[in-house]
Amino acid sequence: MAATLPAEIINNESSTPRLFNKWSYEEVESKELSLADYLQISHPVYLPHTAGRYQVKRFRKAQLMATRIVKHTFEIIHLLTDQNPIQVLLDAITNTGPREDSTRIGSSGTVRRQAVDVSPLRRVNQAIWLLTTGAREASFRNIKTIAECLAEELINAAKGSSNSYAIKKKDEIERVAKSNR
Repeated sequence: MAATLPAEIINNESSTPRLFNKWSYEEVESKELSLADYLQISHPVYLPHTAGRYQVKRFRKAQLMATRIVKHTFEIIHLLTDQNPIQVLLDAITNTGPREDSTRIGSSGTVRRQAVDVSPLRRVNQAIWLLTTGAREASFRNIKTIAECLAEELINAAKGSSNSYAIKKKDEIERVAKSNR
């Protein structure tokens, strides 16, 4: 017997995919042109599915926790801000990626730090790392779930608030780089 699709999915069939069948990529805009190529908003994708491959080994199904956490986080963001959660995530990544960093330059035993510009891909990677680290540290030994902490971190980072762990660390990295110019 063939399973029928829910009416909301049948009526919602359009040419553009939606993230988790809820949020559209169409009204999302990148504020920085340098990051637009590294944030996949111009070519949206459908919800990834595993076709049951996660059930083959004993504990592999736990890998789907990340998808559930992100879905719950996006629902919380939508409830709290009434904005598209994809736009909030994009703003958070744009605001928390450091533009300047310092690197070690050494020759014959003497080491000094030199300020350098950060590539767009490293900015995106470092922003995601800072956001997830802040959420993980906030939820450790706390009543709040990881999804609630991640939603709070993303909202604060999108606003540019100093309550965000990622914004604090970004400012610290840029301050150290400025002192090493």
